[in-house]
Amino acid sequence: RSPHNSAQSCWFWMLECRLSAGWLRQRDCGTERRVCVLVLGDVGRSPRMQYHCLSLSNWNHVLLCFLFDTPSFYGMELQSHILMQNPPGLPSIAVAWLVCILRGSRLIIDWHNYGYTIMALNHGQRHPVVQLAKWYEHFFGPMATHNLCVTNAMKDDLQKNWGIKATTLYDRPASIFRETPLKLQHELFMRLANAYPQFQHSSSENVRVERTIFSVRDLDDNTVTLRAERPALLLSSTSWTEDEDFSILLTALEEYEGFINGGALLPSLVCVITGKGPQKEHYRKLIDSLHLEHVKICTPWLEAEDYPVLLASADLGVCLHKSSSGLDLPMKVVDMFGCCLPVCAIHFSCLHELVKHEENGLIFKDSHELAEQFKSLLSDFPSSDGRLGLFRRNLRASRGQSWDDNWNQNVLPLITAP
Repeated sequence: RSPHNSAQSCWFWMLECRLSAGWLRQRDCGTERRVCVLVLGDVGRSPRMQYHCLSLSNWNHVLLCFLFDTPSFYGMELQSHILMQNPPGLPSIAVAWLVCILRGSRLIIDWHNYGYTIMALNHGQRHPVVQLAKWYEHFFGPMATHNLCVTNAMKDDLQKNWGIKATTLYDRPASIFRETPLKLQHELFMRLANAYPQFQHSSSENVRVERTIFSVRDLDDNTVTLRAERPALLLSSTSWTEDEDFSILLTALEEYEGFINGGALLPSLVCVITGKGPQKEHYRKLIDSLHLEHVKICTPWLEAEDYPVLLASADLGVCLHKSSSGLDLPMKVVDMFGCCLPVCAIHFSCLHELVKHEENGLIFKDSHELAEQFKSLLSDFPSSDGRLGLFRRNLRASRGQSWDDNWNQNVLPLITAP
């Protein structure tokens, strides 16, 4: 979750969701319930708010408004609720609260993290701006009528340290994040092979066969199989920001290379790191400086529809997200689990609410431990009988409540309450 607080890049994205089922009408005046969903920042990087909008739209139709200038609340019909995310909440919490006071609406804040802890990554805890942001969130946060949050740890912290009673609404993967047929995987590998040599296979004399480094397609009967001698596909995604230290992964990959050079019977690796962000060029230079024979690294920018397919095609996911507050969970792991992709994730305090060590993945604390986990998990690759296969089967068997069911249970009652 990467909020964008720059005044030059921030824009209001507002969506008015009209709930007009008869039983949702207000008893006093008979008007429909309307919810304004407010996002300050890049809605493309706010999947949770997109899911809120989709859930609201299930109850009737949706009107989508892109407002690049200052929005005119008074030009909109009355809303029963304004639903907004935090962070970013400066100045939107105060503005939304004031609008609610003037228009008789109710404010719902969905706490994804604490904004001041993200600011502290760059400026330090004692910086005056960070202290001001902390005071601001503590002052205006309790003024919301209802509060949602992403973990039980955050729920407890809001209650204990902020005096805020919140409802935990766990992130869930969208329906596009699911296991994918081999045919679609091969088609993606072929497209990537056109741009990235890491996916290419040396030319074959058999012109009736289409190959990538991972897969083979027989052009006569159109069957697709995975190559038995294929490398393992390692996948990580990132926004290349300060809360993810990718030197940990690069050091672990160097150590894994050392295992193979030392005689360990391990597969080669193709490591794909997707995403874009401010530190990407810094890490690309580090990657280019590595001299690895058995590990290949590429950093593609994927089309939105290709990302779920690549997740479902991978053998192991890696997450280096460290929560600035220690209280939120990485959405990327939620998506990986939707594709039944086991994960190695770096430790922080509430990660256990999502990653169950030795059940659906492994938790590590440093690069050496991550390298040892690679070695252990891939020692019997590509067999599905080992721990990777066990983790994948556990993920298939433990699919939790869907986002819509979770939302209908925890959020809809807040909106429909008298």
